[in-house]
Amino acid sequence: MRSYRRHRRRSLIGRMLQAAVGLLLLFAGISVLAVFGLRMIDPPFTMVMLIEPGPVAGIEQRWVPRASMAESIARAVIAAEDQRFLMHHGIDLDALGAAVADYQRGDDLRGASTITQQVAKNLFLWNGRSFVRKGLEAWFALLIDAVWSKQRTLEVYLNVAEFGDGVFGVEAASARFFGVEAGDLTEAQAATLAGVLPSPKRMDARNPGDYLQGRRREILEQMRLLEERGHYQGLDW
Repeated sequence: MRSYRRHRRRSLIGRMLQAAVGLLLLFAGISVLAVFGLRMIDPPFTMVMLIEPGPVAGIEQRWVPRASMAESIARAVIAAEDQRFLMHHGIDLDALGAAVADYQRGDDLRGASTITQQVAKNLFLWNGRSFVRKGLEAWFALLIDAVWSKQRTLEVYLNVAEFGDGVFGVEAASARFFGVEAGDLTEAQAATLAGVLPSPKRMDARNPGDYLQGRRREILEQMRLLEERGHYQGLDW
């Protein structure tokens, strides 16, 4: 009887492991197909758009190709959000290690997210700071960086990032806050938009307060320094 029970237990565990492996393989296959498809197909919406502001119909967004965006906005978001964007492979291991070390010392779990990770989160996941979400974000970021060009990653990011409450993408943000198209953004305007990215619902690019004005100055200075150091080489905008 004991032998029979052990056999049934092992059989049940084996079936559970097989089911888990099958689900993981299914998830991996679907995610690979999704990332490959979005290499060429512009996403009509993102998970963040669905979850955060409400119905997709209520969102302000107009997709534009990168050829219709000023290079200044690409340089500004790199300077503001991810200065090693053109060098890493989707995840900045140095920044990630520092964030984990801070967490182990008792600090809150902070993002340390690259632009690629933010694209992954916006397209496929949800806002939050759990280890499960960060793990999924890392998987998608590595996959995106392996399949897409850096230019494609930036193009998608600049079309799906939230620049104001319900205002997604640089084209809608340029029109809403400055009355121009994305291709006509000045460096100062681009730096202002990049400055609101950490808190788009709390900062207003049209009427920047003291903090955002200071952030804009910092981003413009970083843009200048990155240009001098050749960090934008390979951007090919």
